Amino acid sequence: MLKAFTCDSELLTEKDWNGNSEGLVWIDLENPAPEEDHSVEQALGVTIPSQADMAEIELSSRLYHENGAEFLTLTALANLDSDDPIKMPVTFILKGTTLVTVRWCNPRPFAAYRSRAARQKDTPSRTGEHVMLGLLEALVDRLADALERVGTDVDHISREIFRNKARNISKKTRGLQALIEKIGAKAELLNLIQESLVSIGRLTAYHAAMDETPKSKSAITRENRVLLKVIQRDALSLSDHARALNGRASFLLDATLGLINLEQNQIIKIFSVAAVVFLPPTLVASIYGMNFDFMPELHWPFGYPFAIGLMIVFAILPYLFFKRKGWL
Repeated sequence: MLKAFTCDSELLTEKDWNGNSEGLVWIDLENPAPEEDHSVEQALGVTIPSQADMAEIELSSRLYHENGAEFLTLTALANLDSDDPIKMPVTFILKGTTLVTVRWCNPRPFAAYRSRAARQKDTPSRTGEHVMLGLLEALVDRLADALERVGTDVDHISREIFRNKARNISKKTRGLQALIEKIGAKAELLNLIQESLVSIGRLTAYHAAMDETPKSKSAITRENRVLLKVIQRDALSLSDHARALNGRASFLLDATLGLINLEQNQIIKIFSVAAVVFLPPTLVASIYGMNFDFMPELHWPFGYPFAIGLMIVFAILPYLFFKRKGWL
């Protein structure tokens, strides 16, 4: 899908694509067809990277200049509100005053920025660089919202772990096992958010470094530079926050595993104590169950009560011993 936008009366306005990039500030390629890629390449004189090229992890493959255009690729996240977020690369191509975005997913910030820029005036001369910074700002805001939700979820999980009052050991263990799955999902989401924030930080740092040229001395570019620094600072602070939340999630995971081990050890201890308690009575019963002709208590009238008494005494003594040692 190809969408083209121009700046009309300081508002972002969609325009029909006719193969000419003159006057356009933004060309958005979402899941582009080969003919759409070719049309944009002919209009701007650039090579649109393929999905495989965009997925390269080398920094030189993600941030570079070619044919007078600046190619910037970051890792974007879509479906952040669901349990299955999608990680996909998004490429920004700056050629003059025109921005081309190439993406194979539909992150919500793109639609949100498009809607806002179509209603609200930004600057007297919106350019492709303005659009790119606006999109980056929207992406960072979206990641910040996701981090807030994850932080709240981690707080709830922490309360469930350390304030679990369930008396049934099996039920409590099953609850802790379910929490492990929740913690794993939150940790995975935090890793994805952190990866996206790091890619945004690298992109803005590269663009800022490439922007240190005499052509960037206008007031508009100075304004862009301020916004660029704000985005860099926000991405860095959010990345630190994501790292802290990830560390907290790791702690909760270790704590949950520790509690499960304690519950399991408690069960094993009960079985061990029961085995020790019933071992002496079993020994007594085994002795008096032997078929020997000469056993003093065999014909004794009090032989049966005596044997039962011995079993009870030998069962109580180990229990009292364990109780005194504090093992129960």
